[in-house]
Amino acid sequence: MLFNSIEFFVFFGIVYSLYRILPFHGQNWLLLIAGYVFYGWWDVRFLFLIAFSTTVDFWIGLMLAEGYVPSRQRVVASAFLIGGALVFVNLDWHALADGNFSHLLVDGSLGLWVLAFTATLVIIANAAHDHLAKMAAERRLLLFITVGVNLGFLAVFKYFNFFADSAELALSSLGLNAERFHIDVILPVGISFYTFQSLSYTIDASRGQIKAARRFRDFALFVAFFPPMVAGPIERARHLLPQLQHPRRIRLGQSMHGVLLVLYGLFKKVAIADGLAGSVNAIYNSTGSVSGSDVALATLLFAFQIFCDFSGYTDIARGVAKLLGIELMVNFDLPYLSRNPSEFWRRWHISLSSWLRDYLYVSLGGNRMGERRTYANLMATMVLGGLWHGAAVNYVLWGAYQGGLLCVHRAVTGKRHTLPTGRAAVTDHAPGRYAFQRSGATAALKIGVFFLFVCYGWLLFRAHSFAQIVQFSGSLAGFAPSVASVIPKPPLSAMAGLGILIALQFAEWRDGRKECFRFWPRPIQGVLYAAILFVLAMGTSNAPAQFIYFQF
Repeated sequence: MLFNSIEFFVFFGIVYSLYRILPFHGQNWLLLIAGYVFYGWWDVRFLFLIAFSTTVDFWIGLMLAEGYVPSRQRVVASAFLIGGALVFVNLDWHALADGNFSHLLVDGSLGLWVLAFTATLVIIANAAHDHLAKMAAERRLLLFITVGVNLGFLAVFKYFNFFADSAELALSSLGLNAERFHIDVILPVGISFYTFQSLSYTIDASRGQIKAARRFRDFALFVAFFPPMVAGPIERARHLLPQLQHPRRIRLGQSMHGVLLVLYGLFKKVAIADGLAGSVNAIYNSTGSVSGSDVALATLLFAFQIFCDFSGYTDIARGVAKLLGIELMVNFDLPYLSRNPSEFWRRWHISLSSWLRDYLYVSLGGNRMGERRTYANLMATMVLGGLWHGAAVNYVLWGAYQGGLLCVHRAVTGKRHTLPTGRAAVTDHAPGRYAFQRSGATAALKIGVFFLFVCYGWLLFRAHSFAQIVQFSGSLAGFAPSVASVIPKPPLSAMAGLGILIALQFAEWRDGRKECFRFWPRPIQGVLYAAILFVLAMGTSNAPAQFIYFQF
Protein backbone atom coordinates (compact mmCIF):
# COMPACT_ATOMS: atom_id res chain seq x y z
CA MET A 1 0.00 0.00 0.00
CA LEU A 2 1.71 3.16 -1.22
CA PHE A 3 1.30 6.55 0.44
CA ASN A 4 0.62 8.05 -2.98
CA SER A 5 -2.24 5.67 -3.82
CA ILE A 6 -6.01 5.89 -3.60
CA GLU A 7 -6.00 2.70 -1.51
CA PHE A 8 -3.96 4.36 1.21
CA PHE A 9 -6.17 7.42 1.49
CA VAL A 10 -9.28 5.22 1.73
CA PHE A 11 -7.48 3.07 4.32
CA PHE A 12 -6.35 6.07 6.35
CA GLY A 13 -9.75 7.73 6.09
CA ILE A 14 -11.34 4.67 7.73
CA VAL A 15 -8.60 4.41 10.37
CA TYR A 16 -8.75 8.12 11.20
CA SER A 17 -12.55 8.17 11.47
CA LEU A 18 -12.56 5.24 13.90
CA TYR A 19 -9.56 6.63 15.77
CA ARG A 20 -11.35 9.87 16.62
CA ILE A 21 -14.30 8.12 18.27
CA LEU A 22 -12.52 5.30 20.10
CA PRO A 23 -11.15 5.51 23.67
CA PHE A 24 -7.39 5.30 24.24
CA HIS A 25 -7.06 1.51 24.47
CA GLY A 26 -9.37 1.09 21.50
CA GLN A 27 -7.17 3.51 19.53
CA ASN A 28 -4.10 1.39 20.24
CA TRP A 29 -5.81 -1.82 19.19
CA LEU A 30 -6.98 -0.07 16.03
CA LEU A 31 -3.46 1.16 15.23
CA LEU A 32 -2.00 -2.29 15.82
CA ILE A 33 -4.50 -3.91 13.45
CA ALA A 34 -4.01 -1.09 10.95
CA GLY A 35 -0.24 -1.64 11.02
CA TYR A 36 -0.64 -5.31 10.13
CA VAL A 37 -3.17 -4.53 7.40
CA PHE A 38 -0.90 -1.81 5.99
CA TYR A 39 2.12 -4.11 5.83
CA GLY A 40 0.19 -7.22 4.85
CA TRP A 41 -1.16 -5.38 1.80
CA TRP A 42 2.12 -6.35 0.05
CA ASP A 43 2.38 -9.93 1.25
CA VAL A 44 0.56 -11.37 4.26
CA ARG A 45 3.15 -14.12 4.74
CA PHE A 46 5.87 -11.70 5.78
CA LEU A 47 3.78 -10.52 8.72
CA PHE A 48 5.02 -13.66 10.43
CA LEU A 49 8.55 -12.23 10.43
CA ILE A 50 7.28 -9.11 12.19
CA ALA A 51 5.32 -11.23 14.69
CA PHE A 52 8.38 -13.40 15.36
CA SER A 53 10.74 -10.45 15.83
CA THR A 54 8.18 -8.66 18.02
CA THR A 55 7.68 -11.66 20.30
CA VAL A 56 11.38 -12.42 20.72
CA ASP A 57 12.37 -8.80 21.38
CA PHE A 58 9.49 -8.21 23.81
CA TRP A 59 10.42 -11.32 25.76
CA ILE A 60 14.14 -10.57 25.87
CA GLY A 61 13.57 -6.87 26.57
CA LEU A 62 11.69 -7.74 29.74
CA MET A 63 14.26 -10.36 30.71
CA LEU A 64 17.02 -7.78 30.34
CA ALA A 65 15.20 -5.02 32.20
CA GLU A 66 13.15 -6.91 34.79
CA GLY A 67 14.74 -10.36 34.93
CA TYR A 68 11.50 -12.16 34.05
CA VAL A 69 8.39 -12.05 31.87
CA PRO A 70 5.02 -11.97 33.71
CA SER A 71 3.05 -15.16 33.14
CA ARG A 72 0.09 -13.38 31.54
CA GLN A 73 2.31 -11.62 29.04
CA ARG A 74 4.06 -14.91 28.26
CA VAL A 75 0.71 -16.43 27.42
CA VAL A 76 -0.30 -13.44 25.26
CA ALA A 77 3.01 -13.38 23.40
CA SER A 78 3.02 -17.15 22.88
CA ALA A 79 -0.55 -17.17 21.58
CA PHE A 80 0.22 -14.24 19.30
CA LEU A 81 3.21 -15.98 17.74
CA ILE A 82 1.50 -19.32 17.23
CA GLY A 83 -1.58 -17.56 15.89
CA GLY A 84 0.68 -15.59 13.53
CA ALA A 85 2.19 -18.80 12.17
CA LEU A 86 -1.29 -20.16 11.54
CA VAL A 87 -2.95 -17.04 10.13
CA PHE A 88 -0.11 -15.43 8.19
CA VAL A 89 1.63 -18.51 6.80
CA ASN A 90 -0.98 -21.26 6.57
CA LEU A 91 -4.18 -19.46 5.59
CA ASP A 92 -4.70 -19.06 1.84
CA TRP A 93 -5.54 -15.36 1.68
CA HIS A 94 -5.84 -15.35 -2.11
CA ALA A 95 -8.60 -17.96 -1.91
CA LEU A 96 -10.34 -16.01 0.85
CA ALA A 97 -10.17 -12.82 -1.22
CA ASP A 98 -11.82 -14.70 -4.10
CA GLY A 99 -14.56 -15.95 -1.77
CA ASN A 100 -13.37 -19.55 -1.93
CA PHE A 101 -14.00 -20.55 1.68
CA SER A 102 -13.65 -24.24 0.89
CA HIS A 103 -9.90 -23.83 0.40
CA LEU A 104 -8.65 -22.21 3.59
CA LEU A 105 -5.13 -23.62 3.90
CA VAL A 106 -2.12 -23.09 1.66
CA ASP A 107 -1.06 -26.13 -0.31
CA GLY A 108 2.29 -27.64 0.63
CA SER A 109 4.03 -28.57 3.83
CA LEU A 110 6.16 -25.44 4.43
CA GLY A 111 3.44 -23.64 6.38
CA LEU A 112 2.84 -26.68 8.57
CA TRP A 113 6.56 -26.97 9.25
CA VAL A 114 6.65 -23.29 10.24
CA LEU A 115 3.67 -23.82 12.57
CA ALA A 116 5.23 -26.92 14.14
CA PHE A 117 8.59 -25.17 14.59
CA THR A 118 6.93 -22.13 16.15
CA ALA A 119 4.85 -24.18 18.57
CA THR A 120 7.91 -26.20 19.60
CA LEU A 121 9.96 -23.06 20.14
CA VAL A 122 7.20 -21.48 22.25
CA ILE A 123 6.96 -24.58 24.43
CA ILE A 124 10.72 -24.67 24.95
CA ALA A 125 10.89 -20.93 25.73
CA ASN A 126 8.13 -21.16 28.34
CA ALA A 127 9.62 -24.28 29.89
CA ALA A 128 13.04 -22.61 30.10
CA HIS A 129 11.74 -19.28 31.40
CA ASP A 130 12.66 -19.81 35.05
CA HIS A 131 16.11 -21.03 34.10
CA LEU A 132 16.63 -18.02 31.83
CA ALA A 133 15.40 -15.73 34.60
CA LYS A 134 18.23 -17.00 36.81
CA MET A 135 20.65 -16.26 33.97
CA ALA A 136 19.25 -12.78 33.26
CA ALA A 137 22.43 -11.26 34.64
CA GLU A 138 24.26 -12.85 31.72
CA ARG A 139 23.11 -10.17 29.33
CA ARG A 140 25.43 -11.19 26.54
CA LEU A 141 23.57 -14.46 26.00
CA LEU A 142 20.19 -12.72 25.77
CA LEU A 143 21.60 -10.04 23.49
CA PHE A 144 23.14 -12.73 21.31
CA ILE A 145 19.69 -14.29 20.90
CA THR A 146 17.93 -11.06 19.89
CA VAL A 147 20.75 -9.94 17.60
CA GLY A 148 20.90 -13.41 16.08
CA VAL A 149 17.16 -13.49 15.36
CA ASN A 150 16.94 -10.00 13.86
CA LEU A 151 20.15 -10.11 11.85
CA GLY A 152 19.41 -13.72 10.95
CA PHE A 153 16.28 -12.59 9.10
CA LEU A 154 18.33 -9.99 7.25
CA ALA A 155 21.05 -12.54 6.46
CA VAL A 156 18.60 -15.04 4.98
CA PHE A 157 16.26 -12.76 3.05
CA LYS A 158 18.60 -9.95 2.09
CA TYR A 159 22.18 -11.17 2.01
CA PHE A 160 22.23 -14.94 1.50
CA ASN A 161 22.32 -14.86 -2.29
CA PHE A 162 24.91 -12.06 -2.30
CA PHE A 163 27.33 -13.97 -0.09
CA ALA A 164 26.61 -17.22 -1.92
CA ASP A 165 27.61 -15.53 -5.19
CA SER A 166 30.72 -14.05 -3.54
CA ALA A 167 31.73 -17.45 -2.19
CA GLU A 168 31.21 -19.02 -5.61
CA LEU A 169 33.45 -16.38 -7.24
CA ALA A 170 36.12 -16.88 -4.58
CA LEU A 171 36.14 -20.65 -5.07
CA SER A 172 36.18 -20.27 -8.84
CA SER A 173 39.22 -18.01 -8.62
CA LEU A 174 40.97 -20.85 -6.77
CA GLY A 175 40.10 -23.28 -9.54
CA LEU A 176 37.36 -25.02 -7.55
CA ASN A 177 33.90 -25.70 -8.88
CA ALA A 178 31.01 -24.71 -6.66
CA GLU A 179 27.39 -25.46 -7.36
CA ARG A 180 25.23 -22.32 -7.43
CA PHE A 181 22.70 -22.26 -4.60
CA HIS A 182 20.16 -19.45 -4.25
CA ILE A 183 17.11 -18.86 -2.13
CA ASP A 184 14.28 -18.01 -4.50
CA VAL A 185 12.29 -15.59 -2.32
CA ILE A 186 11.35 -11.94 -2.63
CA LEU A 187 12.77 -9.41 -0.18
CA PRO A 188 10.27 -8.46 2.54
CA VAL A 189 9.55 -4.77 2.07
CA GLY A 190 11.10 -2.49 4.71
CA ILE A 191 12.72 -5.38 6.62
CA SER A 192 15.83 -3.33 7.45
CA PHE A 193 13.75 -0.54 8.99
CA TYR A 194 11.52 -2.46 11.39
CA THR A 195 14.36 -4.88 12.24
CA PHE A 196 16.68 -2.06 13.31
CA GLN A 197 13.87 -0.35 15.22
CA SER A 198 13.02 -3.49 17.18
CA LEU A 199 16.67 -4.32 17.77
CA SER A 200 17.43 -0.87 19.18
CA TYR A 201 14.77 -1.48 21.84
CA THR A 202 16.45 -4.55 23.29
CA ILE A 203 19.90 -2.96 23.19
CA ASP A 204 18.61 0.13 25.01
CA ALA A 205 16.87 -2.12 27.55
CA SER A 206 20.12 -4.01 28.17
CA ARG A 207 21.92 -0.70 28.75
CA GLY A 208 19.26 0.49 31.18
CA GLN A 209 18.43 3.47 28.94
CA ILE A 210 14.71 2.69 28.71
CA LYS A 211 12.05 1.08 30.80
CA ALA A 212 10.89 -2.10 29.09
CA ALA A 213 7.27 -2.34 27.93
CA ARG A 214 5.33 -4.55 30.34
CA ARG A 215 2.35 -5.04 28.02
CA PHE A 216 2.83 -7.02 24.85
CA ARG A 217 0.36 -4.95 22.84
CA ASP A 218 2.31 -1.75 23.56
CA PHE A 219 5.52 -3.19 22.18
CA ALA A 220 3.74 -4.85 19.25
CA LEU A 221 2.34 -1.43 18.32
CA PHE A 222 5.79 0.14 18.64
CA VAL A 223 7.12 -2.28 16.01
CA ALA A 224 4.04 -2.13 13.75
CA PHE A 225 3.09 1.56 13.95
CA PHE A 226 2.34 1.94 10.27
CA PRO A 227 3.45 5.47 9.16
CA PRO A 228 7.23 4.84 9.58
CA MET A 229 7.02 1.06 9.27
CA VAL A 230 8.26 0.55 5.72
CA ALA A 231 10.78 3.35 5.09
CA GLY A 232 11.39 5.07 8.39
CA PRO A 233 12.35 7.07 10.21
CA ILE A 234 13.85 4.35 12.42
CA GLU A 235 12.30 5.38 15.71
CA ARG A 236 13.80 4.84 19.15
CA ALA A 237 11.71 3.29 21.91
CA ARG A 238 12.51 6.12 24.32
CA HIS A 239 10.88 8.58 21.93
CA LEU A 240 7.96 6.68 20.38
CA LEU A 241 6.97 4.08 22.98
CA PRO A 242 5.87 6.56 25.71
CA GLN A 243 3.60 8.27 23.16
CA LEU A 244 1.93 4.93 22.45
CA GLN A 245 1.56 4.02 26.12
CA HIS A 246 -0.27 7.16 27.21
CA PRO A 247 -3.45 8.90 26.00
CA ARG A 248 -2.90 11.42 23.22
CA ARG A 249 -4.58 14.75 22.64
CA ILE A 250 -4.93 15.80 19.02
CA ARG A 251 -4.39 19.54 18.70
CA LEU A 252 -5.55 21.65 15.78
CA GLY A 253 -2.12 23.16 15.13
CA GLN A 254 -0.54 19.71 15.12
CA SER A 255 -3.17 18.41 12.69
CA MET A 256 -2.75 21.38 10.35
CA HIS A 257 1.00 20.82 10.36
CA GLY A 258 0.34 17.15 9.61
CA VAL A 259 -1.80 18.00 6.59
CA LEU A 260 0.91 20.36 5.33
CA LEU A 261 3.58 17.66 5.70
CA VAL A 262 1.47 15.15 3.79
CA LEU A 263 0.95 17.72 1.01
CA TYR A 264 4.66 18.62 0.95
CA GLY A 265 5.68 14.96 0.89
CA LEU A 266 3.32 14.14 -1.99
CA PHE A 267 4.62 17.18 -3.85
CA LYS A 268 8.19 15.91 -3.50
CA LYS A 269 7.35 12.35 -4.45
CA VAL A 270 4.71 12.68 -7.17
CA ALA A 271 5.73 15.93 -8.86
CA ILE A 272 9.51 15.81 -8.54
CA ALA A 273 10.85 12.32 -7.77
CA ASP A 274 8.50 10.44 -10.11
CA GLY A 275 9.00 13.12 -12.76
CA LEU A 276 12.80 12.78 -12.63
CA ALA A 277 12.76 8.97 -12.61
CA GLY A 278 12.36 8.62 -16.38
CA SER A 279 15.37 10.83 -17.16
CA VAL A 280 17.57 9.06 -14.62
CA ASN A 281 16.51 5.58 -15.72
CA ALA A 282 17.18 6.40 -19.38
CA ILE A 283 20.89 6.71 -18.57
CA TYR A 284 21.37 4.29 -15.68
CA ASN A 285 19.30 1.53 -17.30
CA SER A 286 21.07 1.92 -20.64
CA THR A 287 23.33 -0.83 -21.97
CA GLY A 288 25.36 1.21 -24.46
CA SER A 289 27.91 3.96 -23.99
CA VAL A 290 26.77 7.38 -22.84
CA SER A 291 28.52 10.72 -22.77
CA GLY A 292 30.03 12.30 -19.69
CA SER A 293 27.52 15.12 -19.84
CA ASP A 294 24.62 12.65 -19.78
CA VAL A 295 26.15 10.81 -16.83
CA ALA A 296 26.73 14.09 -14.98
CA LEU A 297 23.19 15.34 -15.61
CA ALA A 298 21.54 11.99 -14.78
CA THR A 299 23.53 11.78 -11.53
CA LEU A 300 22.58 15.34 -10.59
CA LEU A 301 18.92 14.56 -11.24
CA PHE A 302 19.21 11.34 -9.23
CA ALA A 303 20.56 13.33 -6.28
CA PHE A 304 17.29 15.30 -6.28
CA GLN A 305 15.20 12.24 -7.10
CA ILE A 306 16.41 10.19 -4.14
CA PHE A 307 16.16 13.16 -1.77
CA CYS A 308 12.60 13.98 -2.83
CA ASP A 309 11.58 10.32 -2.87
CA PHE A 310 12.98 9.47 0.56
CA SER A 311 12.33 12.74 2.39
CA GLY A 312 8.89 12.79 0.74
CA TYR A 313 8.07 9.46 2.37
CA THR A 314 9.34 10.76 5.71
CA ASP A 315 7.25 13.92 5.42
CA ILE A 316 4.11 11.91 4.71
CA ALA A 317 4.86 9.50 7.56
CA ARG A 318 5.40 12.37 9.98
CA GLY A 319 2.27 14.11 8.74
CA VAL A 320 0.07 11.04 9.12
CA ALA A 321 1.48 10.45 12.62
CA LYS A 322 0.74 14.06 13.60
CA LEU A 323 -2.87 13.59 12.54
CA LEU A 324 -2.95 10.73 15.05
CA GLY A 325 -1.41 12.92 17.77
CA ILE A 326 2.01 11.26 17.57
CA GLU A 327 5.36 12.92 16.82
CA LEU A 328 8.05 11.20 14.74
CA MET A 329 11.63 12.38 14.56
CA VAL A 330 12.95 14.64 11.82
CA ASN A 331 14.93 12.50 9.39
CA PHE A 332 16.30 15.14 6.97
CA ASP A 333 17.76 18.54 7.77
CA LEU A 334 18.86 20.30 4.56
CA PRO A 335 21.53 17.68 3.76
CA TYR A 336 22.60 19.21 0.43
CA LEU A 337 23.61 22.40 2.23
CA SER A 338 26.29 20.54 4.17
CA ARG A 339 29.88 21.70 3.93
CA ASN A 340 31.60 18.42 4.84
CA PRO A 341 30.83 14.70 5.28
CA SER A 342 30.42 14.91 9.05
CA GLU A 343 27.78 17.60 8.65
CA PHE A 344 26.11 15.65 5.85
CA TRP A 345 25.58 12.63 8.09
CA ARG A 346 24.06 14.86 10.75
CA ARG A 347 21.47 15.91 8.18
CA TRP A 348 20.87 12.93 5.86
CA HIS A 349 18.82 9.95 7.07
CA ILE A 350 19.39 11.06 10.65
CA SER A 351 17.64 8.04 12.15
CA LEU A 352 20.03 5.61 10.42
CA SER A 353 23.22 7.63 10.95
CA SER A 354 22.46 8.04 14.66
CA TRP A 355 21.60 4.31 14.87
CA LEU A 356 24.95 3.39 13.31
CA ARG A 357 26.70 5.78 15.67
CA ASP A 358 25.04 4.56 18.87
CA TYR A 359 24.92 0.82 18.26
CA LEU A 360 27.82 0.13 15.89
CA TYR A 361 30.46 2.87 15.93
CA VAL A 362 30.38 3.31 19.71
CA SER A 363 30.27 -0.45 20.28
CA LEU A 364 33.36 -0.88 18.12
CA GLY A 365 35.19 1.61 20.30
CA GLY A 366 34.41 4.88 18.53
CA ASN A 367 37.32 7.28 18.84
CA ARG A 368 38.39 6.04 22.27
CA MET A 369 41.05 3.57 21.14
CA GLY A 370 43.55 5.61 19.18
CA GLU A 371 43.68 7.15 15.74
CA ARG A 372 44.20 4.00 13.70
CA ARG A 373 41.33 2.22 15.42
CA THR A 374 39.13 5.30 14.97
CA TYR A 375 39.70 5.28 11.21
CA ALA A 376 39.04 1.55 11.10
CA ASN A 377 35.82 2.02 13.08
CA LEU A 378 34.66 4.78 10.75
CA MET A 379 35.29 2.64 7.68
CA ALA A 380 33.66 -0.44 9.20
CA THR A 381 30.61 1.54 10.27
CA MET A 382 30.06 3.15 6.89
CA VAL A 383 30.74 -0.04 4.89
CA LEU A 384 28.17 -1.87 6.99
CA GLY A 385 25.88 1.14 6.59
CA GLY A 386 26.26 0.75 2.83
CA LEU A 387 25.56 -2.97 3.09
CA TRP A 388 22.42 -2.15 5.12
CA HIS A 389 21.01 -0.64 1.93
CA GLY A 390 21.36 -3.83 -0.03
CA ALA A 391 23.42 -6.89 -0.89
CA ALA A 392 25.29 -5.50 -3.88
CA VAL A 393 28.81 -4.37 -4.68
CA ASN A 394 27.75 -0.81 -5.44
CA TYR A 395 26.30 -0.33 -1.94
CA VAL A 396 29.50 -1.64 -0.38
CA LEU A 397 31.53 0.75 -2.53
CA TRP A 398 29.20 3.62 -1.64
CA GLY A 399 29.65 2.86 2.06
CA ALA A 400 33.43 2.65 1.66
CA TYR A 401 33.40 5.95 -0.26
CA GLN A 402 31.44 7.66 2.53
CA GLY A 403 33.77 6.18 5.13
CA GLY A 404 36.75 7.42 3.16
CA LEU A 405 35.31 10.94 3.04
CA LEU A 406 34.82 10.92 6.81
CA CYS A 407 38.38 9.66 7.38
CA VAL A 408 39.87 12.28 5.08
CA HIS A 409 37.81 15.01 6.73
CA ARG A 410 39.00 13.89 10.15
CA ALA A 411 42.63 13.75 9.02
CA VAL A 412 42.51 17.19 7.40
CA THR A 413 40.55 19.03 10.08
CA GLY A 414 41.61 17.07 13.14
CA LYS A 415 37.97 16.86 14.24
CA ARG A 416 37.43 14.54 17.16
CA HIS A 417 33.86 13.70 16.18
CA THR A 418 33.34 12.61 12.59
CA LEU A 419 30.01 10.87 13.03
CA PRO A 420 26.85 12.64 14.22
CA THR A 421 27.13 13.58 17.87
CA GLY A 422 24.43 14.14 20.43
CA ARG A 423 20.85 12.93 20.26
CA ALA A 424 19.12 12.58 16.94
CA ALA A 425 16.83 15.49 16.07
CA VAL A 426 13.23 14.98 17.11
CA THR A 427 11.93 18.54 16.95
CA ASP A 428 10.32 20.34 14.04
CA HIS A 429 12.54 23.41 14.19
CA ALA A 430 15.50 24.83 16.05
CA PRO A 431 15.84 28.63 15.59
CA GLY A 432 19.29 29.75 14.63
CA ARG A 433 20.52 26.28 13.71
CA TYR A 434 21.99 27.51 10.42
CA ALA A 435 23.02 30.99 11.56
CA PHE A 436 26.71 30.24 11.09
CA GLN A 437 26.07 29.57 7.39
CA ARG A 438 24.02 32.58 6.45
CA SER A 439 26.73 34.61 4.79
CA GLY A 440 30.10 34.29 3.20
CA ALA A 441 31.34 33.15 -0.16
CA THR A 442 33.58 30.60 1.57
CA ALA A 443 30.62 28.72 3.04
CA ALA A 444 28.86 28.72 -0.35
CA LEU A 445 32.00 27.41 -2.04
CA LYS A 446 32.38 24.63 0.53
CA ILE A 447 28.74 23.64 0.05
CA GLY A 448 29.11 23.56 -3.73
CA VAL A 449 32.34 21.56 -3.72
CA PHE A 450 31.09 19.02 -1.20
CA PHE A 451 27.84 18.61 -3.15
CA LEU A 452 29.94 17.37 -6.09
CA PHE A 453 31.43 14.70 -3.82
CA VAL A 454 27.93 13.75 -2.68
CA CYS A 455 26.79 13.41 -6.28
CA TYR A 456 29.62 11.04 -7.17
CA GLY A 457 28.56 8.98 -4.17
CA TRP A 458 25.09 8.79 -5.69
CA LEU A 459 26.62 7.47 -8.91
CA LEU A 460 28.05 4.57 -6.91
CA PHE A 461 24.71 4.11 -5.17
CA ARG A 462 22.55 4.15 -8.32
CA ALA A 463 24.77 2.11 -10.65
CA HIS A 464 23.51 -1.42 -11.27
CA SER A 465 26.93 -3.08 -11.58
CA PHE A 466 30.64 -2.57 -10.98
CA ALA A 467 31.16 -2.48 -14.74
CA GLN A 468 28.76 0.46 -15.02
CA ILE A 469 30.58 2.29 -12.24
CA VAL A 470 33.85 1.92 -14.14
CA GLN A 471 32.22 2.99 -17.43
CA PHE A 472 30.45 6.02 -15.98
CA SER A 473 33.47 7.09 -13.94
CA GLY A 474 35.54 6.93 -17.12
CA SER A 475 32.97 9.04 -18.93
CA LEU A 476 33.15 11.65 -16.19
CA ALA A 477 36.95 11.61 -16.19
CA GLY A 478 36.90 12.52 -19.88
CA PHE A 479 34.01 14.89 -19.42
CA ALA A 480 33.40 17.45 -22.14
CA PRO A 481 30.19 19.47 -22.59
CA SER A 482 28.11 17.94 -25.38
CA VAL A 483 25.02 19.20 -27.14
CA ALA A 484 24.29 15.68 -28.43
CA SER A 485 22.57 14.67 -25.20
CA VAL A 486 20.30 11.60 -25.17
CA ILE A 487 18.82 12.09 -21.72
CA PRO A 488 15.08 12.84 -21.88
CA LYS A 489 14.00 16.23 -20.62
CA PRO A 490 12.14 15.97 -17.29
CA PRO A 491 8.45 16.97 -17.34
CA LEU A 492 7.37 20.47 -16.43
CA SER A 493 6.09 19.36 -13.01
CA ALA A 494 9.55 18.15 -12.02
CA MET A 495 11.31 21.30 -13.25
CA ALA A 496 8.80 23.65 -11.64
CA GLY A 497 8.77 21.55 -8.48
CA LEU A 498 12.56 21.65 -8.26
CA GLY A 499 12.48 25.43 -8.52
CA ILE A 500 10.01 25.69 -5.64
CA LEU A 501 11.89 23.11 -3.55
CA ILE A 502 15.29 24.78 -3.95
CA ALA A 503 13.81 28.18 -3.09
CA LEU A 504 12.18 26.77 0.06
CA GLN A 505 15.35 24.95 1.14
CA PHE A 506 17.37 28.12 0.70
CA ALA A 507 14.75 30.07 2.69
CA GLU A 508 15.01 27.55 5.57
CA TRP A 509 18.79 27.81 5.50
CA ARG A 510 18.69 31.61 5.63
CA ASP A 511 15.92 31.80 8.23
CA GLY A 512 17.35 29.17 10.57
CA ARG A 513 14.08 27.26 11.07
CA LYS A 514 12.68 24.09 9.59
CA GLU A 515 9.70 24.80 7.33
CA CYS A 516 10.00 28.50 8.03
CA PHE A 517 7.34 29.15 5.39
CA ARG A 518 4.73 28.08 7.97
CA PHE A 519 5.44 31.37 9.73
CA TRP A 520 5.22 33.62 6.70
CA PRO A 521 2.26 36.05 6.28
CA ARG A 522 -0.96 34.25 5.40
CA PRO A 523 -1.31 35.71 1.89
CA ILE A 524 2.20 34.55 0.95
CA GLN A 525 1.52 31.13 2.45
CA GLY A 526 -1.67 30.92 0.41
CA VAL A 527 0.18 31.65 -2.83
CA LEU A 528 2.88 29.08 -1.96
CA TYR A 529 0.41 26.31 -1.09
CA ALA A 530 -1.62 27.03 -4.23
CA ALA A 531 1.57 26.71 -6.32
CA ILE A 532 2.48 23.43 -4.60
CA LEU A 533 -1.02 22.05 -5.19
CA PHE A 534 -0.95 23.13 -8.83
CA VAL A 535 2.43 21.49 -9.48
CA LEU A 536 1.30 18.39 -7.57
CA ALA A 537 -1.77 18.17 -9.81
CA MET A 538 0.51 18.42 -12.84
CA GLY A 539 2.66 15.64 -11.39
CA THR A 540 -0.22 13.17 -11.28
CA SER A 541 0.41 12.59 -14.98
CA ASN A 542 3.91 11.25 -14.17
CA ALA A 543 4.34 7.48 -14.23
CA PRO A 544 4.03 6.39 -10.57
CA ALA A 545 7.08 4.67 -9.12
CA GLN A 546 7.57 2.72 -5.93
CA PHE A 547 9.45 4.53 -3.17
CA ILE A 548 13.17 3.89 -3.64
CA TYR A 549 13.79 2.92 -0.03
CA PHE A 550 11.11 0.21 -0.05
CA GLN A 551 13.79 -2.14 -1.40
CA PHE A 552 15.89 -1.66 1.73
